[in-house]
Amino acid sequence: MDKQAIKKRIRAADYLVVAQLFLQDDFLLERDLTFDDIKPRLLGHWGTCHGIDVAYANLKAYFDARTKDFSFILGPGHGFPALQANLFIDGELSRVDTNLQGSPYENLIEICRNFSWPGGYPSHASPMTPGVICEGGELGYALGEAYGAALGHPEKTIAVLLGDGEFETATCLSSLNLVKLCASRFNGAVLPILHLNGYKISGPTISGRKAERELFSLIRGFGFNPILIDGSPDRFYRALLVFESFYAKLHNDNGNFENDSGKSGSAYGNNINAYGIKEDAYTKNPPFIIMRTEKGAGGPEYVKGKKVAGNYLAHQIPLPEAKTDPEELSELQHWLSSYKFNELFDPEKGFLL
Repeated sequence: MDKQAIKKRIRAADYLVVAQLFLQDDFLLERDLTFDDIKPRLLGHWGTCHGIDVAYANLKAYFDARTKDFSFILGPGHGFPALQANLFIDGELSRVDTNLQGSPYENLIEICRNFSWPGGYPSHASPMTPGVICEGGELGYALGEAYGAALGHPEKTIAVLLGDGEFETATCLSSLNLVKLCASRFNGAVLPILHLNGYKISGPTISGRKAERELFSLIRGFGFNPILIDGSPDRFYRALLVFESFYAKLHNDNGNFENDSGKSGSAYGNNINAYGIKEDAYTKNPPFIIMRTEKGAGGPEYVKGKKVAGNYLAHQIPLPEAKTDPEELSELQHWLSSYKFNELFDPEKGFLL
């Protein structure tokens, strides 16, 4: 595991997200931003995107070296600029989009300038994107789709990222029951990841306000083994080792998992397992990762005296007046500069990751 490579990829993807949301020019910050560089209509969602980039980078680094049949399903489709950023970094977009046949810099201009723009790229995940099968504003279906894709395909490994606002929907909660039907050596491996950033569009999430013990009990009650991580490469890597170990054992045993509700030990995630991370005692059940990150991490902490990062105000556009307000424009300049994108991208060679 190359921790530095993972961190660089997250920085690059985060920068691309912010550039897509705000910029119509000066995409490499070759000069100080002006109002003319900012899109006249700012539409999109920032708050969930850093967590998406964290999950995507860690999953890709782990599974690229292990399997050719890995899929990532994104629940919070309103975080589409993060998905698009990662598909762009990997070259997936250029394989299918005839508008991305220029130099790396020309392609960067294309995805940033035309994000959330008429005739360009949508603000939410859309079927026009490679691998996307539904509109990103419809929360709740991702987990059911993951289990459906795994049915009858034991060769598949599928990770599904669930927003904690999405986790409140009836569809998502009812889909948790599928673990009792689908955890079998005859089906693929499904890894649910709850992105616990604590806030949705206009306030805190229910799961974000639950005590750790209560959240662990809920997830364990559906038949999972909850594992709490902070999104760091070390923690993510260890959690994925638990996941891989579980499904390797499942495929080598009699074909179906057994509920381990009789096992002794803490029922609330206070155990430290062999990989050095906190997890539930019910280790015969499939892992369920809870990834805790700050809402809008890396973005503005405060805007005009209001708490933004780590608050619901980071959900959409954290600097809504950047087109006309000098203070917000200056904050955007500082925000974009913090990623040091010039260290990660060459206009002619592309990404240096």
